[in-house]
Amino acid sequence: MPTFPRVLAIAALLLATAGAAHAAKVKAVDIRGLDETKTANVRGALSVVDAIGDELPGRRLAYLVREAEDETREALEPFGFYSPKIEITREGNSDTGVTVTVNVTLDEPVRVRRADIAIIGDGSDDRYLSQDLAAFRPQTGDVFDHQLYEASKTRITRRLAERGYFDADFSSRRVEITRAERAADIDLVWSSGGRYDMGPIEIEQTPNAIIRDSLLDKLIYWEQGSYYHQGKLDRFRESLARLDYFSSIEIEPRPDDAVDNQVPVTVTLTPAKRTIYTAGLSYGTDSGPGVRLGMERRYVNDRGHKALGQIDWASKRKTATAQYRIPAFAWLDGWYTFSAQYYDEQTDYMDTRKVELVASRSGQVSRRLTLIAALHALRERWAYAAFEGGADGPDPGTDEANNANEDDELVTTAYNYATFLYPSLRAEYIDTDDRIFPRHGIGVTLEVRGGLENVGSDANFAQAWGQARWYQGIGAGNRLILRAEAGGTFTNALVNMPPSLRFFAGGDNSIRGYGFREVGPNTIGMDGKKYAIGGKYVITGSAEFEHYFNDGPWGAAVFVDAGDAFNKFGGEVSDPNDRDQNFDLHTGVGIGARWRSPVGPVRVDIARGLNDPDSDYEIYLNIGATW
Repeated sequence: MPTFPRVLAIAALLLATAGAAHAAKVKAVDIRGLDETKTANVRGALSVVDAIGDELPGRRLAYLVREAEDETREALEPFGFYSPKIEITREGNSDTGVTVTVNVTLDEPVRVRRADIAIIGDGSDDRYLSQDLAAFRPQTGDVFDHQLYEASKTRITRRLAERGYFDADFSSRRVEITRAERAADIDLVWSSGGRYDMGPIEIEQTPNAIIRDSLLDKLIYWEQGSYYHQGKLDRFRESLARLDYFSSIEIEPRPDDAVDNQVPVTVTLTPAKRTIYTAGLSYGTDSGPGVRLGMERRYVNDRGHKALGQIDWASKRKTATAQYRIPAFAWLDGWYTFSAQYYDEQTDYMDTRKVELVASRSGQVSRRLTLIAALHALRERWAYAAFEGGADGPDPGTDEANNANEDDELVTTAYNYATFLYPSLRAEYIDTDDRIFPRHGIGVTLEVRGGLENVGSDANFAQAWGQARWYQGIGAGNRLILRAEAGGTFTNALVNMPPSLRFFAGGDNSIRGYGFREVGPNTIGMDGKKYAIGGKYVITGSAEFEHYFNDGPWGAAVFVDAGDAFNKFGGEVSDPNDRDQNFDLHTGVGIGARWRSPVGPVRVDIARGLNDPDSDYEIYLNIGATW
């Protein structure tokens, strides 16, 4: 006769064997009858979905299937559907796996029958809060969507706090659902209390003060005792961030410590690293190998002055820049900037050197608009690849040039010299959802400048230039980018205009598919090649489409660029090498790879110009946002 422990062991073995015989693996869960949004919400609520791929005992699987009906019903209530018809079926067996199907037939949704939504107290007369109440959703007759209701409720609660109604609370908050009548009654009332005022601003710099408080106080544009508004503090934060003095900015209003209805605000600032050093290597097909070195002093003294020195020294192109900036907070937030730049370019077709001094005043008109007024002093020496007589002589390689020298020998080019003193005004407007990777945004830059002969300039001239970029997201993973550029010079002495005051086209941010400054009026170099010398006008445009794969960081692009730099409008071009050539449309097309890196977008493009069938492919690499 078997002992009692042995009986227990046999029973346990039989139970395990029976459970295993009825075990089945959940292969899939199919939800039918719903749109994408509702399907996703139901799938996230189903416990059986979490069991996909698992081997489940029969009883456990049956329980999950029974629960699926209630879980589906609850998942559809936020969309206003309280009595849908739900049918759950299962197909398959322990050998093939089980597929659970959820068939849903939606009924008439619950709609808002009555909506009593109001603000009582001082906030009832606030026109901005009134606008939020008018925009509340859902309204009478709308489907009662929980997500819209909660979002509208949160928006008004947040707006009350932003506008200084710190004592605001709900005096009534209730939603009644009558399933039989498919009706929802909303009773939602806030009691705003009184509105608080802006109190004293306490600025703390920790661990040590690096900037005198009197300088930072100038950024506080409101009067103590004026109405409280969070937007004032947000703009103050942006002004502090633009200074680039601080690594951390914390602004804390303290309504609990209000005195005489005025809310004190504590601003805690942590200094950033004072000096920044940069170094790197560079290479360009036009500039050759080079090195870049830079040093920036974020704050020279407690008055907030800044200093910058930078050298970009390549074999064929050299630039050295020194800059000094002084905060300018009267009238508009901005800077007084004084800079000096030395530039030297020695290529196969151009020999140019210049020294430019610039004094400017920038002003932040708004969050989107910046104005810069400047005075330029320019001294430039240049020569193109030519025979004796300089760039105004005959083009090398032509019959006229060959006859000009009996021995057919090239001789030293004579230099041109120019001195210009002129003012400029620049406006930069950027309105975007994200400055690093915009999906919706527009950026416009406009600049005008001009000088007078015998008033510091060697020629009368006026210039206008503008560029616009437009970004538009299409779906979740696509972007359309449009760019346009136009500029013009008005002068009767183009020959006296140095290269830095002429317009060029071609290259990375112009017409891809052509080399840097390749497009436009040209001369023939000593090597017989064409080289641009710049024109009076420039017009370029670009259309680009980007697609990112699976909403990830990697993507691809296709683009077309077109335009020209030129000296005349209209007429036929009798000589393609004519320095006074007319507008001649150049088009480039290409493809690119995209990567949304942590430091900004990385773009690799390969393009080819269509005007010359023998033209080479051009490759470009860009890192960072482009505005």
